[in-house]
Amino acid sequence: MNKKNGKYLTTGEFAKLCKVNKQTLFYYDQIGLLSPVVKNEKGYRYYSIRQIELFFVIDLLKELGMSLNDIHHYTQHKSPESFLSLMYQKKEEIVKKRQEIEMKEKMIEAKIALMEEASHLDFHQVTLEQLPEVTLYLSRNIENLTDEEYVEAFSDFINELNVSQLDTGYPIGIIRKRQQLIKGEFTNYSYLYIEQPHPKEGYPYFKSVKGDFLIGYHIGEEKTIHKTYKRLFSELDRFNLALGEYVFEEYIYDTVVMNHNEQYVTKIMMQVVK
Repeated sequence: MNKKNGKYLTTGEFAKLCKVNKQTLFYYDQIGLLSPVVKNEKGYRYYSIRQIELFFVIDLLKELGMSLNDIHHYTQHKSPESFLSLMYQKKEEIVKKRQEIEMKEKMIEAKIALMEEASHLDFHQVTLEQLPEVTLYLSRNIENLTDEEYVEAFSDFINELNVSQLDTGYPIGIIRKRQQLIKGEFTNYSYLYIEQPHPKEGYPYFKSVKGDFLIGYHIGEEKTIHKTYKRLFSELDRFNLALGEYVFEEYIYDTVVMNHNEQYVTKIMMQVVK
């Protein structure tokens, strides 16, 4: 066999063209995945230039997570139909991965924006602000639950976000109702929520009320949050305001960025009416 006619490549030439080492080609030959078209009596091995495309497809399938056993199975049962079916399958997988990456990118962008905003806040200041309407995804009602039931409800909510890909990177907050605060039930919540800047169709959402909110920040553990609410109630009187229907709480700083719970910061947004 005279490989100088230009149709054949030595193992070294083929490996260089495919940007792999020769050991990879030896292994592919050993398992029957890709073998030289010529092996002469002197032990010389030659690959056809037509095998380059097959190597590239094998390499592509490997990069997409397909095992060598599965790739070998395909190469032993090649046909235009099986190739087309395989390509459609891999295209669907790539589309799904791209969507997952785009979703994670948006989550990271949201976390960056929230943390940069937090770096400019004065946590000792109480402000009266007008907040826009936002779309929230809610948990089931969690009023009057035991600690064990609350943990179960929280776990279910996290699973819903993961399965339905509704985690937007925004903090998971809680909603309190007016009557809970009036009764002094500072550890009783109504719903968990997460903001949905780009709501997906087919899911039940809650539209937060657009309007005036008294905003303050609790620094420290949850068990001392009643002290911050006492301060906010004093501010209500000072502004000549009445408590509205809902109060929203979100972590600003939590275990992600702080090691000690006395450093945690919770944002409290109280709906108010004049």
